[in-house]
Amino acid sequence: MANFDILEDLRWRGAINQQTDESGLTKYLQDHDDFALYCGTDPTGDSLHIGHLIPFMILKRFQLAGYHPVIVIGGGTGSIGDPSGRKAERVLLSPEKLHQNEVALTKQMEKLFGTANFEIVNNSEWLDQISLIDFLRDYGKHFQVNNMLSKDVVASRLENGISFTEFSYQILQAIDFYRLNKDHNVQMQIGGSDQWGNITAGIDLIHKLSGSEQPAFGLTIPLMLKADGTKFGKSAGGAVWLDPEKTSPYEFYQFWLNQDDRDVVKYLKYFTFLSHEEIEELEVQVAKEPWKRTAQKVLAKEVTEFVHGEAGLAEAETITTALFSGEIKNLTVKQIEQGLKHAPMATATSESKNIIEFLVDTQIESSKRQAREDVQNGAIYINGEKKQSLDFSVDPSQAFSGKYVIVRKGKKKYTLVKIKG
Repeated sequence: MANFDILEDLRWRGAINQQTDESGLTKYLQDHDDFALYCGTDPTGDSLHIGHLIPFMILKRFQLAGYHPVIVIGGGTGSIGDPSGRKAERVLLSPEKLHQNEVALTKQMEKLFGTANFEIVNNSEWLDQISLIDFLRDYGKHFQVNNMLSKDVVASRLENGISFTEFSYQILQAIDFYRLNKDHNVQMQIGGSDQWGNITAGIDLIHKLSGSEQPAFGLTIPLMLKADGTKFGKSAGGAVWLDPEKTSPYEFYQFWLNQDDRDVVKYLKYFTFLSHEEIEELEVQVAKEPWKRTAQKVLAKEVTEFVHGEAGLAEAETITTALFSGEIKNLTVKQIEQGLKHAPMATATSESKNIIEFLVDTQIESSKRQAREDVQNGAIYINGEKKQSLDFSVDPSQAFSGKYVIVRKGKKKYTLVKIKG
């Protein structure tokens, strides 16, 4: 049995919203070594984003505490769609696209959880084997329609309408929990707060089919809101994805680095594996020296390394340091594209051009007079080097494989000039 009190740790981190049987779960964990729990995700996309990451962080904590996490990739449920959090019917994906997404999500989970004391299953293994008659006789008769209608996820959709397909989703998720409990010795399901109705439906089904004494527990995580009341998980560029091709390690790192002082301690508790003492010390630093942003730097480092590994973190830190200091000469083209993805853009030809003409032609400067003034005052940097000579020629072939010229005006205002022709 694990010596670490995982439930007490989760309470300290503010990570428990609801539990079905708190005292029963506490006793079960004290008495059993073979505790297993699961969380599911449907392959409706080819990558998770950081909003999805929250329940899987809880699963990872159980793994580190010595328990057995199981992840369900919803090849079956994903083919019909969970109505949770939606105002309209989901567009159904083709079997080919679902399979592509299943493969992609499986790779992401294996990267986060490794291979020790962990397994991934696909609910299509059992859901695909159930005929319509078996579904109605063996499972449907255990669900009262009036109870199903009262579930928040369904009740919120009744005004605009919900198809029988999505209405039946909670039965399929309940079957998942039943089969995992029966065949994989899984005792608990965790999920977001919107999954409470589906989780309790699964526990009810287990008790009806396997007996009221069968151990089955549920736990949900609170809805995460930022200090300003908006939903966590979005950046100016949209969702923050775990896939490095969708959100680069540098962008991922910057998202965490730029968190509000009011939120950073909460995120340290949720998204890092730092000890209580380490987080409490960072909380003190936020209060005493917020301008140093020490907590944000630690948060960015810890989460980026967890999701993207040491190499991803190193690249994110390299780009961050280079852009902050202005020492960009040694960055690769790929790193430049990551770091300046959201910077102002301009275009220029590959021919060498006088610096004043170049600045005006790319509209970095509004006039030749202003361009001359900024150059002479030392405010203009070309590819990381200060240029104060009015006779300097910008030669695009001299850096970044001739693809870009990087202009910095003042301390932080970068423009990425793309070279064409």
